[in-house]
Amino acid sequence: MSSLLLQHLTQEHTAVAEFLDLLTREADAMSQGHFTALQELAERKSKLADSVALLGRQRENEQMRLGYKADLSGAEAAAAAGGQSLTQAWKQLRECAAQAHALNHANGVMIHAHLDFTRQAISFLKASGKPLYGPDGAHDAGAASGNRLAVG
Repeated sequence: MSSLLLQHLTQEHTAVAEFLDLLTREADAMSQGHFTALQELAERKSKLADSVALLGRQRENEQMRLGYKADLSGAEAAAAAGGQSLTQAWKQLRECAAQAHALNHANGVMIHAHLDFTRQAISFLKASGKPLYGPDGAHDAGAASGNRLAVG
C-alpha cells in the first residue's frame, strides 16, 4: 500500500466533502430566499474547486509514479492493488464526489429557474411600454380615479 496515495485520497475526500457542504448551504440559501449569501458562497466554491482540482492532479501524479494511468482506470487499479485501506478511501471519495456532482447539478437547475423567473418578470413589466410605477412610487392604473389608499 502507498501511504502517500492514501494521504492524497484522504485530502481530496476532505476537500470534496467541504465542497459538498458549501453546495448544501447554497441550496438552503436559494430555498430560503437568502440570495445575498450566494456571492460569498460562489467565491468560496470557486476557490475550493481550484483546491480540489489541484489535489486531484497530485493524486494522479502519485498514481503515475506508482506505474498507473492518471485516469479513472488507473485510480481503480491503484486502489485495488493497494489493499483494503486504499480501496475504501477511493470508494469514499467517489461516493462523495458523486453526491457533490448531483447537488451541483440540482443547484444549477435551481439557479436557472430563478433567472428565468426574473427574466419573465422583467419582460412582463416592460411589455406595456410604460412603467408600472410612476416616479412617486405609485402604481399607475391608467384612467382610474379616486383616492389612493396606500399613499400616506
